[in-house]
Amino acid sequence: MKKVLVAGGGGFIGGWLVKELLSMGYQVSVVDIKPLSEWYQVFPEARNSSRDLSLLDNCTQSTVGIDEIYNLAADMGGMGFIENNKAACMLTVLINTHLLMAAKINGVSRYFFASSACVYNADKQNKSLIDPLKEDDAYPAMPEDGYGWEKLFSERMCRHFYEDYGLETRVARYHNVYGPNGTWEGGREKAPAALSRKVAESKLSKSNNINIWGDGEQTRSFTYIKDCIYGTIRLMESDIREPLNIGSSEMVSINELTKIIEKIAGITLNPIYDLSAPKGVRGRNSDNSKILKLLNWEPRVSLNEGLKETYPWVEQEVDKKLNAK
Repeated sequence: MKKVLVAGGGGFIGGWLVKELLSMGYQVSVVDIKPLSEWYQVFPEARNSSRDLSLLDNCTQSTVGIDEIYNLAADMGGMGFIENNKAACMLTVLINTHLLMAAKINGVSRYFFASSACVYNADKQNKSLIDPLKEDDAYPAMPEDGYGWEKLFSERMCRHFYEDYGLETRVARYHNVYGPNGTWEGGREKAPAALSRKVAESKLSKSNNINIWGDGEQTRSFTYIKDCIYGTIRLMESDIREPLNIGSSEMVSINELTKIIEKIAGITLNPIYDLSAPKGVRGRNSDNSKILKLLNWEPRVSLNEGLKETYPWVEQEVDKKLNAK
């Protein structure tokens, strides 16, 4: 039985990954800095522990007897968080560095690192209607300040641990992953969850307005969680050592995203634009040429399909919170 460690398994993507790996029959260890009461999903059949993986000793202890590591641990969130917590985001480099060192010490055979589309050169993302981002577009380097630099540096660490020590490393550049059982409030949520929450709040409170950051013409692609998990495992099991986009190529504006959610909720709201709010790059989309060539696959769940699963869950959570007051 393969023994796998999921670092950051108490988080959104990590929780879904743990669920899938357990269904595949793996023996799964899960480590997250949060107490178990704050994990998004907890599976009793996994070996669950709360540890700070920015510390080398904790990484070394957590990787004894482990065959493969999936590193999804990071101090991160949506644009509002990463624009205002650059130092905290960069300190995540300690987790990846110490996990790589621990993997070498304990003879781990394979290592996955969850990177981000935030590594891409900002000059290629300065208008709404952009060309999709290819993996080569990360260089010359000018990533998202703080968070993007940490991710790009950690990608290079993975590459050099393979070149120097023979550790098989895999790197995925995630593009805006969303779905149920994730962050939907508190400042770390990403656009689909944040807008789902705002729509649900307006619906349940019978308000007619919704606050939108920026002018709503920023563009993104959004990747449903089940596509993300499938692509992650396919990449881990492959022989592909170079970074690979895992992202939908269905680009929409934030205004369009809002309208899709409103339609699912059965309401129409008046947008109120906050031009002073964090907005991130003007446009971003995933070029899937390489993943189609190498894995004969790309994310397949449409935004409308994914939001039909996501919005009702967020509305339910909002309703619970309002009724608890």
